[in-house]
Amino acid sequence: MGGNGGGGTNADKRPNELLSSWFMRSGWSKGELARQVNRRARQLGANHISTDTSRVRRWLDGENPREPIPRILSELFSERFGCVVSVEDLGLRAARQTPSASGVDLPWTGPQTVSLLSEFSRSDLMLARRGFLGTSLALSAGPSLVEPMQRWLVPTPSGPQPLREPEPTLDHGSPGHLSRPELDLLESTTRMFRKWDAQCGGGLRRKAVVGQLHEVTDLLQEPQPEVIGRKLFKVAAELAELAGWMSYDIGLQPTAQKYFVLGLHAAKEAGDRPLGSFILSSMSRQMIHLGRPDDALELIHLAQYGSRDCASPRTQAMLYAMEGRAYANMGQPGKCKRAVRMAEHTFAEAEDWDEPEPDWIGFFNEAELYGENSHSFRDLAYNAGRSPAYASMAEPLMQRAVELFAKDSVHQRSYALNLIGMATVHLLQREPERSTEYAAQAMRVAKKVRSERVTTRIRKTVDSAVRDYGDLGAVIDLAEQLAIELPETAEAV
Repeated sequence: MGGNGGGGTNADKRPNELLSSWFMRSGWSKGELARQVNRRARQLGANHISTDTSRVRRWLDGENPREPIPRILSELFSERFGCVVSVEDLGLRAARQTPSASGVDLPWTGPQTVSLLSEFSRSDLMLARRGFLGTSLALSAGPSLVEPMQRWLVPTPSGPQPLREPEPTLDHGSPGHLSRPELDLLESTTRMFRKWDAQCGGGLRRKAVVGQLHEVTDLLQEPQPEVIGRKLFKVAAELAELAGWMSYDIGLQPTAQKYFVLGLHAAKEAGDRPLGSFILSSMSRQMIHLGRPDDALELIHLAQYGSRDCASPRTQAMLYAMEGRAYANMGQPGKCKRAVRMAEHTFAEAEDWDEPEPDWIGFFNEAELYGENSHSFRDLAYNAGRSPAYASMAEPLMQRAVELFAKDSVHQRSYALNLIGMATVHLLQREPERSTEYAAQAMRVAKKVRSERVTTRIRKTVDSAVRDYGDLGAVIDLAEQLAIELPETAEAV
């Protein structure tokens, strides 16, 4: 019966109350869950799995299915509820796996970082289906995520110092070595990919980024002078972060987390602590999205501590803004407001910063500052029982962000997200007509980008409007427009 995903002996089995609770809240029927498991198994290449309603009933009665079904169920329920639902949360047992094959607790060494980056990017290019790269890939959260990341700060015996070395002098290259122009081309290509992501969303060029990352890992496996090797690790870290970010943007959450983790390892090998703090901030944002603000806060504090003496004011302001988002989602208004003030004050200091800043922090401009801080107040409103007071604090900041992004031809995804933010703020203020105006505008911008994150937020906002004001003509028209403008389609990878 292994082909159906059954597990060992069940003489002492008891009803799985945890799985039953998640199943009841999902609203799925047994047949619907079975069909989803089978579909996801086929995407994995596990064609031997053929689940039916009786098999689902046995899981609920206490049978523990074999891999990859526990991982599949974890991912399906995580997607359904918008938060991390681990195998253990479902009352199931995961197969024991090696650290290098699953999870995020990976060796902090240069050669193994290169090997894992190469293996993972190659698998992604060849096998990716909705973020599944074999049965071993799953989201990590809580201590299993945060504790391994803390080792980012542990110095390695022969680890590199922060990047302060002279520029390479290899103008024309030598056998097996990169030249300065070749390095410049790699860095400019990464900047171009980053611009495309901001303008078009994560669904358009993700595979190109992954392919470029794989090429860089090939270069890292060749003998290089130390200074060239560090710069290649820096490029690899930036590309891994971007691949993670684009994966996150189109809903491939386990894939995104794996790239972020590997990117952090590469940043450590490069000796670039500000870049490492940026990657941790991306991981933090993902945890907020997945309903884990406590994990997000720990990751941000780790980023702040690790880069406190070397990050620019703009980078520090970004970290404070993300700290505010975490506190807002934890329902802690006092600490949230303090983080927002620190973000504003530190950002103002960036005007006096006279050193060149890396391209990866260029996105955090005045519009992004207003947008992040307004979303913090908006999130506080939701966590305070849809408080109109916090919504009123969010509105002027969000309005300013929308005005600035409207003049920005590059950051179109951020423009759409802040238009959606304005729509939610007006719903909180019980102004459904104004909310529909911003939601309709967000739809027009969303058609220009390929971002599952944008379309999902629009749908959630429209659903909320329909739930609260479903008999209002403007809301009825908005729902009809959504069905026409952004119909449900298969996502791009």
